[in-house]
Amino acid sequence: MLVIANANILNEAGELQLADLWIENGQINKIVPAGSEPAGTAEVCDVQGKFVSAGFIDMHVHLREPGFEHKETIATGTRSAAKGGFTTIACMPNTRPVLGTPETIRSIYDKAETEGIVKVLPYASITVNELGRELTDFAALKEAGAIGFTDDGVGVQNAQVMKDAMSLAKELDMPVIAHCEDDSLVKGRAVTEGEFARKHGLKGIPNESEAIHVGRDILLAEATGVHYHVCHVSTEQSIRLIRQAKQLGIRVTAEVCPHHLLLSDEDIPGMDSNWKMNPPLRSPRDVAACIEGLEDGTIDILVTDHAPHSEEEKAKGMELAPFGIVGLETAFPLLYTRFVATGKWTLSFLIRRMTTDPANVFGLAAGRLEPGAPADITVIDLEAEQEVNPEEFLSKGRNTPFTGWKLKGWPVMTLVDGRIVWSKS
Repeated sequence: MLVIANANILNEAGELQLADLWIENGQINKIVPAGSEPAGTAEVCDVQGKFVSAGFIDMHVHLREPGFEHKETIATGTRSAAKGGFTTIACMPNTRPVLGTPETIRSIYDKAETEGIVKVLPYASITVNELGRELTDFAALKEAGAIGFTDDGVGVQNAQVMKDAMSLAKELDMPVIAHCEDDSLVKGRAVTEGEFARKHGLKGIPNESEAIHVGRDILLAEATGVHYHVCHVSTEQSIRLIRQAKQLGIRVTAEVCPHHLLLSDEDIPGMDSNWKMNPPLRSPRDVAACIEGLEDGTIDILVTDHAPHSEEEKAKGMELAPFGIVGLETAFPLLYTRFVATGKWTLSFLIRRMTTDPANVFGLAAGRLEPGAPADITVIDLEAEQEVNPEEFLSKGRNTPFTGWKLKGWPVMTLVDGRIVWSKS
């Protein structure tokens, strides 16, 4: 038995109250007012009034293993997740080999069991080797433990292939998770079509490249009845389409990343590839639309799209370096500092979008701080302020545009199934 004593938790009214969390056999046994019951022989972890939340859930992470272990591994990625307060992460299948067979899906679970420290849920690819032509064996992949199907990293270009995928996924009661990108509008381009591209003489990626696929897929989701989930939404047009689809009762959900809520293309300081990501940073108007979409429920959840690359790869410059930034270790402090500490959002709203909402969208037994729930728990010092220092990351990736930002709200301890898997002290 473990007691997390003097924890500041959110009550049903969204207010902070001091409580003791009693943990037994990997679950939350009970939550009582702080100091109301003697601990007896139980082990006590006194968090001294720090904020305690259900562990964060990130449904969009690139662990890079197998095939790209120089960028990240399951071992380093899960440690990075734990340091960021995440206890459950879903990994994308664009590895080498692609996670498109039962054997590769089982290998992720096996590796996560022996080398990981948080819960890892693998997606399987929609098409064989993510080439957009032939569907993978959805039934066998579901049986092996895949939690959904996505060709993340590339968009499925053929509408018939996507419709067939949705129909099959619907039969299996599985979600289709879409990277929305029309290849004919993005090849050879590094940044969005906007101020930065014009200033530097670059051909930009237009908003339509994302929204065209969102619109197409919404119509296919309506026709098939599948649960359709849109990855890393970044444009006002996409959000408008998703909002309309929800109003029509189409089963569509969506996610957004911190960087698309905090940065626009006008913030890019120069030809620094740490500001290169896919989707790219959009216009201030798109940023405002993403924030509004998250606030009004058009966008359901927050994710990081944690995408580590080696320093050598990112050193190739804005035009040649790979897309992607890391995000697991900075997500909560970034969002807390910008939106909660300034009074724009409540703490309860931010926590919900990072815990119960992703659990509800994907049907996970996680994301709740209540008796009977898994003891996946994050302890956060809301007052601690420090600068983002990539040299301190546990991820292999150092590729972030947030270096030097002073942020509040840093996780200090993470528990998975009642075991402390990471602690700052």
